[in-house]
Amino acid sequence: MAKIKKEQTTIRKTKNSLKKMINKGLSEKQSEHLKEKTRNGGIKKEYLKSKDVCRVTLKLPKVAAPEAQSVCIVGNFNDWNIHANPMKKMKNGDYAAKLDLEPGREHQFRYLVDGSKWLNDWNADKYVKTHYGDSDNSVVLT
Repeated sequence: MAKIKKEQTTIRKTKNSLKKMINKGLSEKQSEHLKEKTRNGGIKKEYLKSKDVCRVTLKLPKVAAPEAQSVCIVGNFNDWNIHANPMKKMKNGDYAAKLDLEPGREHQFRYLVDGSKWLNDWNADKYVKTHYGDSDNSVVLT
């Protein structure tokens, strides 16, 4: 129980730090607008009874990549294949995809926008340094 609370505290602190970095330099009105827009993004998990999988819905809000023409999810679950999991563009400009992931694991991922720009999920369960040490990967816990 203590380990879970410690992880939850770490996740909360990481999210707060990330939000501060994102909001730095924005006016209060812009910051509130950004917060409202990103509430629609994020990660939804559903554990299926019929299969031993966790169906994860990932959503990248339009505000994160407003000019994007394509977005793919790239992660350890697809051997970091940049073409394996393209996301679908929704009518409102958000991108979304569903993945069936193995439960009980940490799945690292990032979004690849237009084949050249890497983004993290602002609502990830946590973040870990890449093997290269120059950036973080988003993590979804299943």
